[in-house]
Amino acid sequence: MFGNRVLKGVFLVALGATSYGMLATFVKLAYDENFTTAEVTTAQFVYGIIGVLLINSFQLVKNKNIAFKATRKNIFHLMLAGTSLGMTSVFYYLSVKYIDVSIAIVLLMQTVWMGVLLEMILDKKLPSIQKIMAVFIVLIGTILATNLIQNEIALDWRGLFWGILAAASFTTTMFTANRVATEITSAQRSLYMLLGGAIIVFLFSIVTQSTPFNFEIFLKWGIIVALFGTIIPPVLLNSGFPLTGIGLGSIVSSLELPVSVLMAYFLLSEKINGLQWFGIILIILAIVVMNINLIRKI
Repeated sequence: MFGNRVLKGVFLVALGATSYGMLATFVKLAYDENFTTAEVTTAQFVYGIIGVLLINSFQLVKNKNIAFKATRKNIFHLMLAGTSLGMTSVFYYLSVKYIDVSIAIVLLMQTVWMGVLLEMILDKKLPSIQKIMAVFIVLIGTILATNLIQNEIALDWRGLFWGILAAASFTTTMFTANRVATEITSAQRSLYMLLGGAIIVFLFSIVTQSTPFNFEIFLKWGIIVALFGTIIPPVLLNSGFPLTGIGLGSIVSSLELPVSVLMAYFLLSEKINGLQWFGIILIILAIVVMNINLIRKI
């Protein structure tokens, strides 16, 4: 029974991570059609909220109102946690505006060492040797994956800046998503986190949109970006992580990295050399090293 639960969790997390890995490529394609970051994120969250509302309504009918209802405290905490989800979308999309998707996803994966650092601060204890090793492996992998050694790729500092901010906010999202209001359904948690994220996205749109809002984004890329960014991944990850645990879940979710790079390679024709692939493999290896004890138990 336990094995089946874990296997189900692995499948859900893998699907969620794969979906999220496709996201940046679609955003880049929307940019090619002159849509702005504000337009893309607004459409994503509007459709995302509608989609998750429908999922919640379906579950309510299916469970005949048996599901645990969120309290006001739950809603407030989840919406507060969701603000980091909104910031992750904004920062990540700004990053891919200035640098290749394959580089932006590597920057986003800096959540590995940021998570170790945040855990050390919150728990007030030094990380284990294997976690310290994992951090060094990630840093070496990042240098290789961004091609800093051969210096063949022009890295815009704005893309690097927004990419690191995206990783920091995503780290916060990962921690809060697994600690806040875990007693309610994943669909409910996703909805309230999306509502919190929407506040950030709408404020960003109001402040930055200098041209008339192009509503064609809702017909062209809005639904696709919402599906792969705010509907499929949050619901699947929130359902899968409680079954796999943080450790195994983080290993499986690293699928996001190769999927994102492959999508950029095939659909955007981004060049990725052997050294970069080796760096990407090192980052995935670091996630495995961090959770080696868990793997032995399984």
